Amino acid sequence: MTGNDEYTATQNSMQSSNFNLLSTLSKEKLTGPNYMHWMRNLKVTLRYENKEYVLEKPLVEIDQSIATPGETVAFNKHSDDPTNVACIIVATMTPELHKFYEDYWPYEICVDLAEKFHKMARQERYEVVKSFMACKLTEGESVYAQEKRMQRYMEWLEKLNVTFGQELAIGMVLNSFTSSYDQFILTYYLNNMETTLTQIHNLLQTVELGMKKNHVPSAISAPILAIGHNKGKKKKDPSQSNW
Repeated sequence: MTGNDEYTATQNSMQSSNFNLLSTLSKEKLTGPNYMHWMRNLKVTLRYENKEYVLEKPLVEIDQSIATPGETVAFNKHSDDPTNVACIIVATMTPELHKFYEDYWPYEICVDLAEKFHKMARQERYEVVKSFMACKLTEGESVYAQEKRMQRYMEWLEKLNVTFGQELAIGMVLNSFTSSYDQFILTYYLNNMETTLTQIHNLLQTVELGMKKNHVPSAISAPILAIGHNKGKKKKDPSQSNW
């Protein structure tokens, strides 16, 4: 392969890589409120392409007249990568943000975005957590409706960089139910069972059905015993629940 062929192949590879980056990040444009989720996607994508460093280090100019060949090569790479990433970043913003940041380097963009939106995201997380903890089942309301609300809160918080372990998620769900479900919750924890959110969903619906038929005791005990025979006892991430 000649020098020109190698150069052409390198250029095509870079263009393909940049296209893949743009294609991935363009699925959700930065609007402001989704800053945390957008930034997480950006970092993960750039990490895969070995370009995440441009978000963490400013571009420092060098004196070409006294720079060593190695310093010149390093500078040229650190100049090319930020240029490509900056174009990709602004292309995945709303038109208003695009216009504002089109002449910024990636490092400068990250610093400015953090100042503008990180505090906003932190406040939003607090408000969502507060609403999540206050979300309670009302008498006469269906289990399904309550679980859907709780799932939406968890998905919302995950977009704000808040993740839930399986046990915490189940605890939050059970805590949102009325005193009518106290016996079920007590029996569940006394049995010390490991379940998934999907299994809890099925158990609660069985309990609800039993209450409607005025057979609360059998509805409380039978599902717990059935879970005890689940050999796998596999845990499932809250975000993969099929509520």
